[in-house]
Amino acid sequence: MTFVQIIDCKTDRIDEMNRLMDTWVEQTKGKRTATHDLIGKDRSEPRHFIEIVEFPSYEEAMKNSNLPETNRIFDEIVALCDEAPTFTDLDVVRDEQLNKATARRFFLELAGRDEPRGFNEVFTADYHDHDIANKEADTRGADGIREEALGYRKAFPDFAFTVEDQVAEGDRVVTRWSWTGTNTGELRGMPPTGKKVEMVGTTTFRFEDGKVKEGWWHWDFLGMLSQLGVVELPT
Repeated sequence: MTFVQIIDCKTDRIDEMNRLMDTWVEQTKGKRTATHDLIGKDRSEPRHFIEIVEFPSYEEAMKNSNLPETNRIFDEIVALCDEAPTFTDLDVVRDEQLNKATARRFFLELAGRDEPRGFNEVFTADYHDHDIANKEADTRGADGIREEALGYRKAFPDFAFTVEDQVAEGDRVVTRWSWTGTNTGELRGMPPTGKKVEMVGTTTFRFEDGKVKEGWWHWDFLGMLSQLGVVELPT
């Protein structure tokens, strides 16, 4: 079970504290068990800081606490605070990464479906799509990405995405996906081949205010054409 420790302190020496944290990060390479560290400043009290440290489990957190580098740096950080910091230890019982869920919704629920409302809930009105398959112009807008996906649905009526993996950081969500479909409809002016295509790719979505603002697609478009028999790749 993921474990989070919240450290509450007051100081006007945050620059010195940051330098100590940089030292700890450098000295604990290959040894620390913390997976995420975040420090926030209270907007109503500039000297009030909250640090949130995430670990895979309570046991891993204890291993981290027992590192000599952790003990030494912690003593120095305490000396920078106005008073002894307070600690809150939390076992995480729910971790809902909302941007990841929104990206997953596109791949598993919306792609290739004519649902304007759903696309407007996921994508901004001025969404900008970067796709290696679109050489002449980038796709724009929630309606644009919906119509493009519908084009692939007409060419591959049975197509389906599988979300293999997702990573979220800041306002970005990266999705590694696989895709299968049978070409029984026209694709970009090319007649149907009746052939089944299997692909893998990676899509990075940038979020703004809970919606996808920009997207970058990296996938083997030439490989798809080869599977369709449209082009022949050198062996």
